[in-house]
Amino acid sequence: MSIELKNVSLRVGAVNYIYETSLALEPGQFNILLGTTLSGKTSLMRLMAGLEKPSSGEIWAGGENVTAVPVQKRSVAMVYQAFINYPSFNVFDNIASPLKVAGLDKIEIRNKVEKFAEVLKLSPLLKRLPSELSGGQQQRIALARALVKGADLVLLDEPLANLDYKLREELRDELPKLFADTGATVVYATSEPLEALMLGGYTATLSEGRLVELGKTAEIYRKPATLECARVFSDPPVNTATIEKRQNLAFLSDTVSWKVPESFASMPDGQYQIGLRPHHLLPEGDGVKLEGEVQIAEINGSESIVRVVVEGNSWVSESRGIHAYQFGEKSSFVFDPRRCLYFDPQQRLIEV
Repeated sequence: MSIELKNVSLRVGAVNYIYETSLALEPGQFNILLGTTLSGKTSLMRLMAGLEKPSSGEIWAGGENVTAVPVQKRSVAMVYQAFINYPSFNVFDNIASPLKVAGLDKIEIRNKVEKFAEVLKLSPLLKRLPSELSGGQQQRIALARALVKGADLVLLDEPLANLDYKLREELRDELPKLFADTGATVVYATSEPLEALMLGGYTATLSEGRLVELGKTAEIYRKPATLECARVFSDPPVNTATIEKRQNLAFLSDTVSWKVPESFASMPDGQYQIGLRPHHLLPEGDGVKLEGEVQIAEINGSESIVRVVVEGNSWVSESRGIHAYQFGEKSSFVFDPRRCLYFDPQQRLIEV
């Protein structure tokens, strides 16, 4: 079922939760809403589901205007980060509840419940009550209930956030496959760029209630149309700086410069912006060398993350291995200028 938002906005009093937005999602696709907290992900989902009425604009589903259609009359399933289950029902009955409402016979209900219980590793728990389970297990019940319903529109609002690492990784891989043959339009909200990349499909980047960009996930990660999209699609934050272009050279400072790509060399001289992802700023290697003053250093498993001041800019380096950094010291870093994203004065991407 296709979903289209036409000039939709959502205001509560004087507060804009969603600024005027137009967005079209094709049937059978896995779609991701990517943005930080308060970017508008949940509000957009509630509008799509019919749980909120837009302040302006229209919502179309399957070619029909459903703006005024209540959620009970829509083919929609929604799973929140905070799991919601029926406390007096055991696991089997929780999963089976939408099928019973739909009037399916007992054999069909059992077959469907057992199928998705196995996928979500709930088979041994079907006779237990939610209160006897962990938070992660209860979230899996909510996911199973959404899957078993067979809705045309499935809305998943950060559904894996409360699960342990191993199960989260497994389900990230499984979820697109689970919905691939259903024909359902799936919308998945996350604040994690890496999760969006792992899930694939299409991504809509959001910032402060505004749609920034929509496109194939891998494509808008590699070539974000704007600097704002690059900022949304980077964690740790993308490193940015103003450069001075002089003929075929880019100057970060009087002492740090590099040769620009040919397509950028033809642009007028002047000031531009660059974006450099943290995992492209490394403590060693070939490329443009510079120094940075260490502000914060963190060892995260087998990775080193350090915030440094580089030519007056606060940048982050993310590298494999454990590197020794001391607060306030000068450390050397290097980056490959071919990894830079170049943006014009209006912060639009320059194709290089």
